[in-house]
Amino acid sequence: MSRRNTELLLLAVVGVAATIAYASVYAARFHDLRRDSIVTGVIFLVLFLVIHLTERRYLPQGDPYLVPLAALLSAIGLTEIYRISPALALKQGEWLLIGVALFVATVLVVRDVGRLAAYRYLIGAVGLVLLALTVVAGTSVNGSRLWIRVAGFSIQPSEFAKIAIVIFLAGYLNQNKEMLSVPTARLLGVPVPPLKYFGPLLVMWVLSLVMLVFMKDFGMSLLFMATFIAMIYMATARIAYVVAGALLFAVGAGGAYQYVPHVHERFAIWIDPWKTAATSGYQLLQSLFAMADGGLVGAGFGRGYLLYSNHVPTVPDLQTDFIFSAVANELGLAGGIGLILLYLLFSWRGYHIALQASDGFSKLLAAGLATVFGLQTFIIIGGVTRLIPLTGITLPFVSYGGSSLTANLVLAALLLMVSHHSLVVEAGSTTERLRLAEIV
Repeated sequence: MSRRNTELLLLAVVGVAATIAYASVYAARFHDLRRDSIVTGVIFLVLFLVIHLTERRYLPQGDPYLVPLAALLSAIGLTEIYRISPALALKQGEWLLIGVALFVATVLVVRDVGRLAAYRYLIGAVGLVLLALTVVAGTSVNGSRLWIRVAGFSIQPSEFAKIAIVIFLAGYLNQNKEMLSVPTARLLGVPVPPLKYFGPLLVMWVLSLVMLVFMKDFGMSLLFMATFIAMIYMATARIAYVVAGALLFAVGAGGAYQYVPHVHERFAIWIDPWKTAATSGYQLLQSLFAMADGGLVGAGFGRGYLLYSNHVPTVPDLQTDFIFSAVANELGLAGGIGLILLYLLFSWRGYHIALQASDGFSKLLAAGLATVFGLQTFIIIGGVTRLIPLTGITLPFVSYGGSSLTANLVLAALLLMVSHHSLVVEAGSTTERLRLAEIV
């Protein structure tokens, strides 16, 4: 079976699963089954068929598993959001439509991801401008300055900035990896390359501090710094960069803990939420109770204890920061682990694409995108389960939020372009070798 036919078959399975899940929630809400469930499932499938047809036309050799995984995650998210608020589910569906349009536009405009390397500085500057706009004109939500309100819509620029910065880092590190691999000086006893090549590490440290202090967002700060450290390690294979980057971030986080009240509060809640159970710790404790209530397999979509009798969520911000708690409540431990495995599969396919990539830039780009996707998932699930301090970033494809959904569809489009280009180059090389063998 061809790659695209494999993808089509998997999308059909996802479409059926999405329809059943939506019907389950509808039946639990209204004690009835109507054709609306089937219509919703068909509309959802049609949107991803648009992506599939775009791939079939322009990316026939693209990875066959990324889009079905993205579709399944989106289906879980839409189902759970509908469970919490039908009005928000309708808005999320509209954002999914916009995300599909952005996916198609990315494929049509970029075509070959190798072209992005030539614009790495411009793209990196756009990423920094997006973050600067958030600092200057952003709106604080739950203490973090992450959002910009435009024409009645709330946009989270950092979701798009992360992709722009990964593209910049892939181009920069691919161009300078040899110089970064050869130390010529020492800083605090650690061998380092010339300052002009080592500078980006310091810039990323300063950027993470700016995000901590002005945006008051520990999660996104950690995401950007960890992604940079991972990418520079993949480019140079020098563990010294990992150690130095971790120490620099630890110093910055320690300073923020001491002098930034919001960051201090997040750490305090993480250490002992019971001290503030009636105020700031209430949200996290309710989240833990919701997950525990799900048991091993849960009661099923639409049947968990997520809403009070007046349709108010038992956990504040359930559809955004705590959507994993909702899934774990209704599908139990098995469902929560299954959701995590879906994210692991998506990240694994990203790293697989990176290994198959035909050039250094594409390898670093695919690996960086897979890393930022996996790290974002770890940071938000880790916060909700109290493994690390709670942050305000979204769970990719699942949480309510247009910026996250559309940005991650763009991320998937870039990975698919790398995958397609790699196999086309490989097929061309094989054909050339066979032709030369025939001549000889």
